[in-house]
Amino acid sequence: MKKNLFYLFALICSMSLFTACSDDDDAPDYSKVIESEIAGNYKGSLIVTVEGTTMPSEPQKIKIEKASPSAINLSLADFSFMGIAIGDVELKNCALSQNGDTYTFTGTQELKVDALSCTINAKGTVTNGAVKVDMDIDATVGGLKQSVKVVYEGTRLTGSESSEAKIKTFSFDMFNEANAIVIEQPVINDDNTITFRVDEAAVEADANVLKTLVPTFIVSDKATASVESGKAMNLSQDVSITVTAEDGTIAEYIVKAPTKNSLMKFTFDEWGELQSNFGSYPAPSPTDLLATSNVGAAMLHSFGQLTDWPALEEAQGVVGSAIKLVTLDTRETAAALMGAGITSGSLFTGRFVFGDGASTIEYTKFGVLYSEKPLYFKGFYKYTSGHPFIETQKNDNGFPQYEFLETDAVDECGIQAVLYKVDSETETLDGTNIDSEDERIVARARLEDGTAKADWTAFNLEFKWKDGVTYDATKTYKLAIVCSSSKDGANFNGAANSTLIVDELEIIGE
Repeated sequence: MKKNLFYLFALICSMSLFTACSDDDDAPDYSKVIESEIAGNYKGSLIVTVEGTTMPSEPQKIKIEKASPSAINLSLADFSFMGIAIGDVELKNCALSQNGDTYTFTGTQELKVDALSCTINAKGTVTNGAVKVDMDIDATVGGLKQSVKVVYEGTRLTGSESSEAKIKTFSFDMFNEANAIVIEQPVINDDNTITFRVDEAAVEADANVLKTLVPTFIVSDKATASVESGKAMNLSQDVSITVTAEDGTIAEYIVKAPTKNSLMKFTFDEWGELQSNFGSYPAPSPTDLLATSNVGAAMLHSFGQLTDWPALEEAQGVVGSAIKLVTLDTRETAAALMGAGITSGSLFTGRFVFGDGASTIEYTKFGVLYSEKPLYFKGFYKYTSGHPFIETQKNDNGFPQYEFLETDAVDECGIQAVLYKVDSETETLDGTNIDSEDERIVARARLEDGTAKADWTAFNLEFKWKDGVTYDATKTYKLAIVCSSSKDGANFNGAANSTLIVDELEIIGE
């Protein structure tokens, strides 16, 4: 019943709480006092009590204006309490009486709304730049009487106060053991929500770890926050932080409890052998999601023209094993007849279908079904550029059909993830269009710096959406992760022995 009355009280306020205050035709002239000492904006707090139960105070601004030489108007713009937005509330033409430095005003209102009827008695004082308004409400709801008391206290502003109410930074000190489960620092979003990621396995083992996290944050200069920085915060649920500017302007931020992210993660710790028409080849698990250029290389192995593989298990990964991708010189093999002067080491989500396409770069069927909105593509990599750089050119003058030129170009690796729409589960992108502006592609997360990295290097790439395109849960999407030891390997351009090692590839989604 008490909670219901709060909403009923909110309804009263939204219907213009006070339409008139006491008035006196013979009242004295307080014009100079009103204009110099009373009129202005006030910053303060609002406290609501129902049947003896007092709710936490809510910051609130009010405005006092001159209504006549002996009266004032008092208004509460965007009045709210308990997180309920009410609207503007006004006390109009309130006659003043003086007692020393204190000026007093009163008002009364009778209201009846559906099953609610009430009498509202308000009285207020203004003393040396401080205002206090007491509102006593005797309400009857469905025959049951309830008592509500509202108190506002505030001080007059000079006009020079800052109106900025922002959380400027929000983070977790990773040297604090209480924050050990945080794996990605918070992001302050445009909608004033604050989101972050935690070790989901740790939370599943002990959900109480979310109740003792200790964030630190900085608010605008001269602003205050309803929650203290550097204190434990129960983030097993959303937490609201109200920031109040120096002039009373209010902004609410919501620290969102971390939710389980939909993940696509590949660790490369498990490997096996798969069979092709040309024999077996090494393959990382899960084999229903991942493919490599080893399928094509199996043909050259069966001919005895190749002894190495372009995709191999690397024993020393960031955690466990990794995958090593190597660009092979295939100018002296049967692959050269199809224009493949090099065979780049490639890893991708999807399938390699030998012989399915008019050209060899169509054999790669990039992408697997993905039903979430991807946010980030992250992982670790090392890269070494090889030599010589081999460019494949088509010879229009006859046989041989292709020529292979050695240049001093410096090879780079390619790492990216691509989200695209499909009309059917069998539809895919391939080597002819994965790097294009194909209209089906809606978002891409790509490593821009593909140069050499001697040590393990972490990347966390945000998905960039095409202009005007947003995620649509009613559509069908495929997600292609594509890693290559030669960035232009799809066109058979790259440096022999260029080596890319990747590990712990992960898609973060929602």
